[in-house]
Amino acid sequence: MLDQAASSLTNIAVLVIAARDSTVHGFATFSMVYLTFTVLLGLNMAYVGQAVVLTRGDTGAACRSAVSFTALAATAVGALLAAVGAVTAVVTDGWAGPGGAFLALGLVLPLVLVQDGLRYAFSTLRRPGLALAADSLRLVCAVPALLLLPRHTAPGLLVAVWGLSAVPALLLGLRLLWPHVRGARADLLPYVRRGHLGQRFVVEFAVGNASSQLAVLGLGLFAAPLAVGALRGATTLFGPLNVLFNSVNAFGPPLLGRLRGRRATARAAAVLGLALCAVGLAWGLVLYALPDSVGRQLLGATWQSASALLPASGAQYAVMGLGTCALVTLRVLSPRATLSVQVVFSLLSVVLMLGGYLLSGSALGAAWGLAAGSALKAVAAWTRVARPRAEERPTAAPVPAVPTG
Repeated sequence: MLDQAASSLTNIAVLVIAARDSTVHGFATFSMVYLTFTVLLGLNMAYVGQAVVLTRGDTGAACRSAVSFTALAATAVGALLAAVGAVTAVVTDGWAGPGGAFLALGLVLPLVLVQDGLRYAFSTLRRPGLALAADSLRLVCAVPALLLLPRHTAPGLLVAVWGLSAVPALLLGLRLLWPHVRGARADLLPYVRRGHLGQRFVVEFAVGNASSQLAVLGLGLFAAPLAVGALRGATTLFGPLNVLFNSVNAFGPPLLGRLRGRRATARAAAVLGLALCAVGLAWGLVLYALPDSVGRQLLGATWQSASALLPASGAQYAVMGLGTCALVTLRVLSPRATLSVQVVFSLLSVVLMLGGYLLSGSALGAAWGLAAGSALKAVAAWTRVARPRAEERPTAAPVPAVPTG
């Protein structure tokens, strides 16, 4: 949990510093690039990270294979991003626009993805303290590096400095990993074979998280880039709640699995969901009550557009607490039920977000659309928890026949 907090705090600090030191347009561009990185990070977590932590047997070889595959895949994707960014910069907006920022992301992508992926290797080796050491160094290096940049720095330079600040943590992580993988042989074939466990995790991530992230990115590319900055700025302020939700996803299933009976499990999850809902509402009220002077110190020029979205984002995070606990409960009681709920209602959230933007013509409509989608997903998940399938209900034992004669 401390390691998750250190990683989340790094992401929050990066976005807050970028918002403070950038113009509104500059932060919108940075948000689009950082959103792309977030999607790629989630895909790597699902395809490589979640699969390697389930490894049994030769964990050293599994960890070395996971790190090697991440490095090769990130290099290939990074080269593609860099090429697209360079062409965009030359043809359209120059090096100070999105083209230069995506070029920078492509160049530093192998560094940041491998550094983040090391935590799953340490988790597999049951050495969480090593992951905490590397991620803490990442935080210590990233914040001062970004603070030293002058105001109104170009988005491409922001991305480059953020990526290069991962080098010390990457070197430390590799050094700490080396004694555990020395002599092990990397095998990349399982990652490209059909039926790899990560493929299912990628589908769940794609429909549960990446769809809404990509929809926001599409909103910036085809409609209003400033809307992305406003949505990202408002979401950044709710970063501490993401730490809670991620912790529930990581540690909730084994804890709920210890309870006896479906009713006890659902009751405990409902209490936790109500607590998270209350925390979300309270945090939203605190943010809404912030004076404009404090808000500008947090997000700079982006505060004005982001503050208008706080009621909608607060409502979204409140119902997300309920929905997260319902999905975790389903993962314990009926694992096959989560995928259908994620597919249908994540896509519905995207439709509602885009519909809200089209109807209102502003980011506020998109934010309320996301809140409505999260609420419907929570209702559907809890309905599924309360209504088990027929094969999951206990059946009465047959009455033995009375012998005759």
